Order: sequence, then C-alpha cells, then structure tokens
Amino acid sequence: MGALKPWHIAVLVVVLILLFGAKRLPDAARSLGRSLRIIKAETKSLHDDDRDLAEKADAQAAYQPLPPQAAGQQQPYAPQPHVQPQQQPYAPQAPQQPVIDPVQRVRDN
Repeated sequence: MGALKPWHIAVLVVVLILLFGAKRLPDAARSLGRSLRIIKAETKSLHDDDRDLAEKADAQAAYQPLPPQAAGQQQPYAPQPHVQPQQQPYAPQAPQQPVIDPVQRVRDN
C-alpha cells in the first residue's frame, strides 16, 4: 500500500497542470532547483565555518604565554627612541582658488 504506482504519478501531474498551467510549471521547477542549490551551498558553508572555528579554537588552546623576564635579563625587543624627522624650510605656496558651489554658480548665470 505504501508504494507509488504509475497512475498515482499521472494523476498528480494532471492535477498540477490544471492548478498551475503548463507554462508556469517549468518556471516553478527552475525556481525550486535554484532554491535547493542555494540551501545546499549555505549548509555546506555553515559546516565549513564550524570546522574553521574548531581549528582556530584548537590553535588558541595550544597558546602558551611567555614566562616573565627576570630583573637582570635584557628584553628580546627594546623599542628605539622616537627621532623627529628634519623639517624642511618653509616654502610659500601659491594661493588657492576659492571654492565655488556649483549650484550657486548656476543660479548666478
């Protein structure tokens, strides 16, 4: 009783054609196919994101902080003092043209 027989499928196709029309069925099938492809891609993306998060969590769990330095030991990196760049002598610049609003310029003409 649970199996679909060929006449069940034929009746289903006839009902669908009567409900939606012969022209709309291919468009509906195309839209359904696109939707299924999008859902498949998104679920795969979510699965890959979960895997990436697990890998990052494993990498962070292996992180060990450096031991504190003793008072007499030199630090591996010592910042250099900040040196000011030499300033160039003042060179006067040509005066700039005043900025004119294009809307105001059109109104003036």
